[in-house]
Amino acid sequence: MNEKGKAALVRLSTGVPGLDDVLGGGLPEYSFNLIAGEPGSGKTTLAHQIVFANASSEKRVLYVTVLGEPPLKMLRYMQQMTFFDIHKVGELIRFVDLSQEVLERDLSKILDKIVQHVKDLSPAFVVVDSFRSVVRARVTHQSGEMELQSFLQSLGVYLTSWEATTFLVGEYLEAEMPDNPIFTIADAILWLTQAKDRNSMVRKFQVMKLRGQASMPGLHTFRITQDGLQIFPRLHRRMQTPGKGKPDASSRLSTGVVGLDKLFGGGIPQGDALLVAGPSGTGKTCFCTQFIAAGAERNEPGVIVVFEENPVDYLIRAKNLGFDFQSLLEKGMLRVVALRPLDLSVDETLQELRQAVEEINATRLVIDSLSGFEVALAPNFRDDFRESLYRMVGSLTSVGVTIVMTVEVVEAFAELRLSPHQVSFLTEDIVLLRYAEIEGALKKVLTIIKMRRSNHSNDLYEFEIGSNGIMLKEPLTRYEGILTGTPKLSERSIRPAYPGLTDEEGVALKVLLEGREIDEKSIAAATGLKGPALARALHRLVTLNYAIKIDENGRTLYRPLARVLGQ
Repeated sequence: MNEKGKAALVRLSTGVPGLDDVLGGGLPEYSFNLIAGEPGSGKTTLAHQIVFANASSEKRVLYVTVLGEPPLKMLRYMQQMTFFDIHKVGELIRFVDLSQEVLERDLSKILDKIVQHVKDLSPAFVVVDSFRSVVRARVTHQSGEMELQSFLQSLGVYLTSWEATTFLVGEYLEAEMPDNPIFTIADAILWLTQAKDRNSMVRKFQVMKLRGQASMPGLHTFRITQDGLQIFPRLHRRMQTPGKGKPDASSRLSTGVVGLDKLFGGGIPQGDALLVAGPSGTGKTCFCTQFIAAGAERNEPGVIVVFEENPVDYLIRAKNLGFDFQSLLEKGMLRVVALRPLDLSVDETLQELRQAVEEINATRLVIDSLSGFEVALAPNFRDDFRESLYRMVGSLTSVGVTIVMTVEVVEAFAELRLSPHQVSFLTEDIVLLRYAEIEGALKKVLTIIKMRRSNHSNDLYEFEIGSNGIMLKEPLTRYEGILTGTPKLSERSIRPAYPGLTDEEGVALKVLLEGREIDEKSIAAATGLKGPALARALHRLVTLNYAIKIDENGRTLYRPLARVLGQ
């Protein structure tokens, strides 16, 4: 009994990575479960993986095979799996073949045989594989439906009374649910499917029914390897990291680019997701390299996820910029995750990222790039790319991991494009890298488009990529139309330069030079300066001897002392 006086459910660990999370903590003990799905979906492998993980001298297993694979053939294949333990076969896990009883089409005999083996072994787990073959034994009886109902009821009650957790394995279709009593009697229904699209195949797992506890809803990706099934839950437990949660904007991380932190208002707010967008060759990967290196200098571990480059090439490129990433790997300050298959799921990717982040307690994560990430996904997942990415980013940033993601955009000089995937809304910060033709040369330009939690510079900066990475140059305030790719000198940049004057004072002086002698009202109308701003500008021009102030007949006039060069 629990603290509320109710019967407590004991949950059994399945031993299948990710499955306990999906089930809400494991399978209820003594439950009557159905493992269903189409041929080849992994039903038998799942059943074996669960019983081999749980079999012990205190918890023996009865594994009944029926018309499917005979035990010897089944074990021949299953022993190739890493979870298989030959020492458990026979003594702890007993395999029994009831194919003959099924061929006699007598459900009562099948039940009697199962009961007899249960009495002999007293198992904690009973598996019937394939139970669908047992069901077909009823077809010669006119009252087949009622007999099956009675058989299932008796089997479920008997095994539960003997305190056995039962798994019925069979090939079923969802269309059979309304008419098949097994779906009503089962305490849990675990459904495995596989979908093919183009050249890829994706496996999905769903808990369609589970009595007594809340399972994780939706379809969950899984993969079958030599280790058996691994399920990648669609929703995730909170990460076991520094675990301070989302920090406020006052906690900043350096970008590693000299001068750029100041433009960010002090650096990237910790826990933000930053998108670096730009065409090929503009320095996106270089930006990421400097971001990770800056963290290492401050004892902040980082994870790099690469989709487009070989990890070795990535490390060599970093070394050419003066960053010894190989040493960081050896010290446990860095993880490089290389993912290049063409049938990944986002949940599978997130699982690897979370594991890498937790292993080294990382606070910085680089995904290079989203374009390569999308290509690596199976076609089935590309339609849900934004929704899946949203879950992935939220899971990581919620515990204070700062993410830098790159995305390649095709240069379109007539428009400002930030992402071909329309994922810019997922990020708090956006940096845009572009090309622009300036004075007959192709230049690289950087600007900060968005920062949700901080003030930032709105200027555009020319930058170069040298032996030490990205180097910012002066802001391009002399040009207009930079983001179109074909900038031109702004009007104010081609006015005569006068030392010591601000832009406002220079504009006022230009009006004086054109008017020769003009009153304050006319200057205001020509410059747009008003009130204190105009008064300060005119006072400075007089103080610096660029102009003189004349009082004539009750009027105050200003006359320039300087002249346009050449006049």
